[in-house]
Amino acid sequence: MIQRIQTLCLLAVAAMMTTAVFVPLAYFAEGAEEYTLRAFALSGSEVSQPTVYMGIVIALAAVVPLVNIFLFKRRLLQIRLCAVEIVLLLGSIAFIGIYYYLSSRMVSQAEFHAQGFRIAAIFPLVSLVLDFLAMRAIFRDELLVKSLDRIR
Repeated sequence: MIQRIQTLCLLAVAAMMTTAVFVPLAYFAEGAEEYTLRAFALSGSEVSQPTVYMGIVIALAAVVPLVNIFLFKRRLLQIRLCAVEIVLLLGSIAFIGIYYYLSSRMVSQAEFHAQGFRIAAIFPLVSLVLDFLAMRAIFRDELLVKSLDRIR
C-alpha cells in the first residue's frame, strides 16, 4: 500500500525519528571540551550522562509509524495510533527541550561556551506535521469507505 499518501507520510516520520535516535540532537562547547546530546546520552570527552527516557520516547516514536503502516485494513486503529504518535512526538519535543536546557545550564557556567541544535532536533516537529497529515488522510479514507457502504 505504498501508493497511499498516508503510507508515505508515516514512512517519512519513521525515517526521521530513526535518524533522530542515531545522530546528535545538540552540541555544547565548554572551552576546549565538546559535549553532544544524543537520544540516549549526553556525552563529552570524559563525562557521559544517560538520557534514557528521551531515548525510549524517540525510539517508540520511530517504531509506532512502522507498525501503523501495516495496519491498513484497520483504519480506526490507525487513527488511534496516529494520535498516540502525536503524543510521543510532543513528548520527544519536550524531552529535547528539557535536556537541552539542563545541559546548557551545566555548560554555561564556564567562561567560554557555545551551544546549538543540530538538524535532527527539528525532526520531531516535522514528524508532527506529517503524522497529522497522515491521520487526516486515514480519516478521509474511512469516510469514503462508510459512504460507499451506505450506497449499497
